[in-house]
Amino acid sequence: MKKLEEYVRSIPDFPEKGIIFRDVTSVLQDADGLQLAINSMQDLVKDLEFDVVVGPESRGFIFGTPIAYNLHKPFVLIRKKGKLPCETVSIEYDLEYGSAVIEMHKDSIKPGQKVLIVDDLIATGGTTEAMIKLIESLGGEVVGVVVLMELAGLKGRERIKDYRLDAAIVYPGK
Repeated sequence: MKKLEEYVRSIPDFPEKGIIFRDVTSVLQDADGLQLAINSMQDLVKDLEFDVVVGPESRGFIFGTPIAYNLHKPFVLIRKKGKLPCETVSIEYDLEYGSAVIEMHKDSIKPGQKVLIVDDLIATGGTTEAMIKLIESLGGEVVGVVVLMELAGLKGRERIKDYRLDAAIVYPGK
């Protein structure tokens, strides 16, 4: 069987020169790759106790939902502003160029719930940090973050250093 890294397509000079883009779609398009990705991420958190899985739009949905399903846990969505129909809480955070707003339903996390965040990637850590603040604003306790890929050269781990972070694949560069 292939290693998980072998399913990830690396595209040089995208979106700009000097960047190596790690394409998750090549993992998703292969049944063995997808299964290996989900199983690998789930294995990384097998020792964690948590009540709910949270995933951000859109690739956090892809990886978080099957983990929640397999472990018989609820799954909570974090979405871009204006996409959720009920009362929400939101947070604005800075991106490399500009800012973004994410939100979740106000009743999606109960005070004291232990939360696992699942996403495809951590780079600079800005989105992950914003998700943690959003969950904590509702009284949730983030007990871990698990991602398919970590771009270690962008130092996202340092930004969330007070939280457990597990990555199925760690790339040293950008």
